Amino acid sequence: ILLQMNQKEKQDILDAAKDFFRTRIAPNHISNTEKLQDISEFNVNPFLHKYLAQFAFGNSSPESMAKALILPRVLGTSITTTFGNQMQYFCNNVLSSFASTTSGIDIEFVDCIDGAKKYCQVKAGPSTINKDDVPVIKDHFRGVINLARTNGLRIASADCIVGVLYGEYKDLSGHYKKINEDYPVIVGQEFWHRLTGDPHFYDDLISAFAEVADEMDSSALLDQTVQRLATYIAKLNEATIKD
Repeated sequence: ILLQMNQKEKQDILDAAKDFFRTRIAPNHISNTEKLQDISEFNVNPFLHKYLAQFAFGNSSPESMAKALILPRVLGTSITTTFGNQMQYFCNNVLSSFASTTSGIDIEFVDCIDGAKKYCQVKAGPSTINKDDVPVIKDHFRGVINLARTNGLRIASADCIVGVLYGEYKDLSGHYKKINEDYPVIVGQEFWHRLTGDPHFYDDLISAFAEVADEMDSSALLDQTVQRLATYIAKLNEATIKD
């Protein structure tokens, strides 16, 4: 039996997701970018810094050296970390209609594919947990199953799941695959299909985030941050030469 959310319920999630991106992700990303004009924000590898600037931009000018530091942070680790750090807010607000009161569980929902109630921990992406998270997640699930048994209920291991918001199963880290040995890890399109009953919802959600992205243009801020860090690097280089 395929259960299906109605159109309004799905649109509510999409609208909440856009608001989440607009009010929680973008402002944090901007704030974290502004910090990068300070060299102390970086652990600079002096053996590789000039090489990376030369490799990427064809020269090792202070501006290229600044870009070599800033761009990987702004376009990679910074935004990914921000997204991951906002997971609790995402669950409480975007997925508020599924919020769980069970300890260690983010959301509860009736699986739209198999019709079984699922107890789910939500994670951002396919490599956003570490080794230490594995036993913690398994312990939470064991606790849910044991508590249910105490209360005369039966929850199967297959109904305690980790839901990963984006990616594909083949992209999962070894840590997720370790969890998957005992409890299913449901990823990306399949997770959203099971949650909403709509096989296309994942693509709709990506499009919703893209609509908010169209509102953003922080290129001037990025240029300004690069120039300020470049000025500092130039002064640092001058001081090194004088010494």
